[in-house]
Amino acid sequence: MEEHQQHHLEILAENGAYVAVNKPCGLLTVPSALATDKRTCMSVLRDRLGEWVYPVHRLDRATSGVLLFARGRESAKILAEAFASRNVLKTYTAVARGHLHEEGTIDHPIAEEKHGTPAQAITHFTPLARIELPIPVGRYATARYTLLSLTPLTGRNHQIRRHLAHLRHPIIGDTIYGDGRHTAMFRQQLGIHRLMLHASSITLPTIDGYPPATISAPIPEEFATLFPDYFPQR
Repeated sequence: MEEHQQHHLEILAENGAYVAVNKPCGLLTVPSALATDKRTCMSVLRDRLGEWVYPVHRLDRATSGVLLFARGRESAKILAEAFASRNVLKTYTAVARGHLHEEGTIDHPIAEEKHGTPAQAITHFTPLARIELPIPVGRYATARYTLLSLTPLTGRNHQIRRHLAHLRHPIIGDTIYGDGRHTAMFRQQLGIHRLMLHASSITLPTIDGYPPATISAPIPEEFATLFPDYFPQR
């Protein structure tokens, strides 16, 4: 893990109820029994603020973007209820293999565990931009990609990653559900080694007396480099 990922955590918004940070890819949200990481977003933020913080949702290690922590038990309860009742709107940005031209909704059940019962999972997506690179991958002479905005309406494990793989447009850099040939090309030809999935924004209702708010995280450099016409200010 890179040094800046271990120690730097940008605070995007804070008040007496919650703190929102820009999680870098490669850093866990909270400790995991499957990993030996001593530093997580929760521990870094706790040490920085000098107080205990409460996770109310999670981002995968490989995903960057807006991550929210509550600053007290009561706020944590209120936020957890807002997430559970789908009163929190989450928007993601992703780069997917292939060209998608129309917006749509993926309604495909997902099992939380390997042999579990599939539960309803819904993701809405909107194509934002498309590119075609003069780099051969597999049997094709060029490589096509789409920049997507995605809104999950449910919160299943790896939902966006699994839904786009189901659509046969997997996210670039996804080593679990993705296309290894395109991931390898991005690493070798473009120097991009990350999962191309970013939690762009969270819109919250009134929380513990604080007014509704939309919190956004800056788009990562790798996205802007691939789609300079869509992100001209970078």
